Amino acid sequence: MSNRTNGSGHLMLITPERVFYVGLLGRPRQRCSGAFHVYVAIEGAFHHVAEDGRETSGELVVVQPNVRHTITSDYRSVICFMIEPESVPDGAFEALARRLAEQGELFARRIRAAYARFLEQPREGITSAELDGMCLGEPLPQRALDPRVARAIAQIMRFSGEPATAEACATEAGLSASRFLHLFKQETGISFRAFRAWKRARHLLHFANQDLNLAHLAQDIGYPDSTHFSHSIRRFYGLKPRAIFSGSRDLAIYRGRQPAQPDSAWTQEAS
Repeated sequence: MSNRTNGSGHLMLITPERVFYVGLLGRPRQRCSGAFHVYVAIEGAFHHVAEDGRETSGELVVVQPNVRHTITSDYRSVICFMIEPESVPDGAFEALARRLAEQGELFARRIRAAYARFLEQPREGITSAELDGMCLGEPLPQRALDPRVARAIAQIMRFSGEPATAEACATEAGLSASRFLHLFKQETGISFRAFRAWKRARHLLHFANQDLNLAHLAQDIGYPDSTHFSHSIRRFYGLKPRAIFSGSRDLAIYRGRQPAQPDSAWTQEAS
C-alpha cells in the first residue's frame, strides 16, 4: 500500500477491473479514456462537454469508453468510478447508463456514501464485486472471455520484460496473427493495439503518488520513449504526466484483491 495520510481525503482504490478515485480533477483538455466513467460531484456540479460539442451539467455524469469529452467542476476534487469494458458483457454499460440516468441522485448519494465508508475504514483487498455493491448496489455481470484472449490480456498486463506483442500472443494462442487479432477484438470489443495502449496508461495509476523518474517509469511500463509516453497520457487523461504526479502527492493508494481463477485476464497485473 502506498498510503499518505495528511488529511486531504484523497484516495484511489485500484482493482484489476475497477478504479475508485477521489482527488483533484485538474484542468484537463479533452480526454479519451479506455474505461467507462461515472463522475460524481463532491460539491456543486459538473460541466460536461461531449465529443459532438453538446454541454450538460449535473452532479453525476456518465461517459462511455473511448469517447472524447471534457469535464470541469465547481469543486476542485471529484469522485470517479471507472469500469474496464472487457470485464462486463456486451450491453452492460448501456443498461447501467440508463439506470444512472433514471436515478442519478440515488446513485450519486450511494457513491458518496461508499467514499465516506472507505475513508472511515480504508482497507486493502477489496474485490471488484464488493466495490460494485458499494457504488451500484449490486455486482455487475462478469464477461466470460475466451481463455486464449484472457491469457493474452494477462500477458499485456504483466508490465515486466519486453512489452507483449500481437505476434507473441498469437503464437501462445496457437493462432495466426490475423486470426488472433480478429478474435481479440471480437471478445473485447477493441483492437489489440488500442487495448494495450490504454492498459499501459492505466498502469501508471499504481505509481501516481510516488517520487519517480518519469523517463525511467515510461520505459519500465513499456513506452518506447518519453515523447510517446507524454502524448499517450495526455490523450487518455487530458493532463501531462508531470501534472498527474504533482497533483497526486497526497493521494493514498490501495489495491484490491486479484481474481482467484488461474486463467483470469487480470491475475498478472502488477501490484
